[in-house]
Amino acid sequence: MSRVRILPEILSNKIAAGEVVERPASVVKELVENALDAGATRILIDIEQGGRAMVRVADNGSGMLRDDALLSIERYATSKIHTDEDLFRIRTLGFRGEALPSIAAVSRFSLVTREASADSGTEVVIEGGKLVSAAETGAAPGTMVTVRQLFFNTPARRKFLKAIATEMAHISDIVAGMALAWPQAQFRLTHNGRIVKDWPAASDPFDRVVEVLGAGYRGELHPIGLSLEEVSVGGWVSSPRVHRKSAGGIFVFVNNRHVRDRVVQHALFQGYFQRLVKGQFPLAALFIRIPFDQVDVNVHPTKTEVRFARSNGVYEAVRRAVAQTVYDVDRPSWKPAGFPETVKQGGMIAEDRLEFGGRGSEGCARTSEGGRAAWDENRKGAFSPEDRGWKPLPQRTQNTGISHSGSDVVGEASSLDDRGKMPLPQKMAPLQGREDTNTRHPASSLSPQATRLQAEIWEKRGFAGLRVIGQLHNTYILCEAEDGLVLIDQHAAHERVLYEQLGRGGRMASQALFVPETVDLGFREAQVLETLLPALRGIGLDAEPFGGNTVVVKSVPAVLVGRELRPLIVEIAEAAAAAGAAAPLGALDRCRQIAACHGAIRARQALSIEEMQALLRQMDECTNSSHCPHGRPTWLRYDAGVIERAFKRTL
Repeated sequence: MSRVRILPEILSNKIAAGEVVERPASVVKELVENALDAGATRILIDIEQGGRAMVRVADNGSGMLRDDALLSIERYATSKIHTDEDLFRIRTLGFRGEALPSIAAVSRFSLVTREASADSGTEVVIEGGKLVSAAETGAAPGTMVTVRQLFFNTPARRKFLKAIATEMAHISDIVAGMALAWPQAQFRLTHNGRIVKDWPAASDPFDRVVEVLGAGYRGELHPIGLSLEEVSVGGWVSSPRVHRKSAGGIFVFVNNRHVRDRVVQHALFQGYFQRLVKGQFPLAALFIRIPFDQVDVNVHPTKTEVRFARSNGVYEAVRRAVAQTVYDVDRPSWKPAGFPETVKQGGMIAEDRLEFGGRGSEGCARTSEGGRAAWDENRKGAFSPEDRGWKPLPQRTQNTGISHSGSDVVGEASSLDDRGKMPLPQKMAPLQGREDTNTRHPASSLSPQATRLQAEIWEKRGFAGLRVIGQLHNTYILCEAEDGLVLIDQHAAHERVLYEQLGRGGRMASQALFVPETVDLGFREAQVLETLLPALRGIGLDAEPFGGNTVVVKSVPAVLVGRELRPLIVEIAEAAAAAGAAAPLGALDRCRQIAACHGAIRARQALSIEEMQALLRQMDECTNSSHCPHGRPTWLRYDAGVIERAFKRTL
């Protein structure tokens, strides 16, 4: 007797359903995708008991005739692909022809549909994969699918369903993602007869983004837009000071398909490079347009994952788009005392907000207008960076091979003025050494006609234009601006200055040790550190193997003179081992962070007014002066209005 058998059709359908239908949210996703593919502009989703009792999706799409309705519940029946070429240029959300038969195989299923030109509709009833009836019925144009008692005939699957609240949360996330990508359609979600979400059709896509992410974030979301070869990126991202503790506020769409993709998400995080601490996640709605033949959406049964033909291009487009916007909105914006009112500011600061590490709200109208433009261009797949005003970010520094990611500076190199290069006094670990040939004034990316005026404005608006009042607990520098009080964390600020100095092109000034110091390391740490020694010499740290697991340090960066070396070398070696030899750039960047942290002035360290002023001038040279290399804010600002209201000086 043969041991190999052909499985019964009902059993094979149940197995297939296990791949497509994981939980009630999977049913909602498949049915809503079919509705959108049918051109629906109104989609109603009704849920009972978290989807255990019922899932119903009704739409006003094109509907089907009787013959098509019966074929739609057959496996591998679809109207969306016809040839091999179609399979590699998927333009629709659904295409497999598995959704309806898979759902029907594990539920009590009902399909009511009608084409607008037909006099009547068709109702198809299936229970556990078996056709019960197919009859003519009265129906409105469109389709309504009702799924009751999901997994009633597969109790092993049903017992793995989570609590009602959990299942409903998954459904809400699915619908929210669909609503973001299709603002022209109305989505209404109800649970046990109560409306959970109702998103009316929106003429401005930004309105839908705000409805999904939260109305309180309207002024904190900023449009992005960039075209790089065949990839266009648009959407909105939050300012660095707005974040969550999970990735639940990140939505990624590829050709309007809601997906989860590690490449895109990592590029998003790199756009915020050193502006968020570990465990913080931004809010983002990213819309990526790419030729259909350059992305494979057929890599997972649920179609939630994609594979890019050229993932590096997608990564770089997303990173640059996000980094440019974050760079623009994260620059400090304040007026020093005596600054003329005729100068136009780059943004408006909400009066009731304590702002930190970045610029305030740019206003709802401006954000919404920019968001609409980003959306419209992205939908066309034809972004024009020049028309949108996005400035190209620099490539990797040739001398070091290090990409500064979110800290990129726009424009060519220009010399710094003498005052900007003033070093700190000796006791503050002086910032001196190589000349900066990679950083230019932030205004240098403007047209030649506007450069001089904008440079003067930035000079007055920068840190150097603030009036230093003194120190708080010998840790925070107190500064007066015309519109408030600015507090600067002296350690975090100096750490940022040193980090950027250590990362600029050319060899960093170093100081030879009168007596070279030996440091013992673990085997793995010593092996990995040895591969980084040539690169470390570029930042002024000269060390060599000294036999076994020992290294000898012969010279250190000038900014580290007087610091204890053994803890520094041990921490650098451990960080390099954690990053691994396969990620030399990441390991070297971590080494820069550690060196900057060890060389920076400390909290509780008294500074003179001249020293504080020198530090502020050097902060103006930084491309990311608002955050330390670990992502912590370097400054806080209290608006004058907030202070006055606290003292009851305003009505």
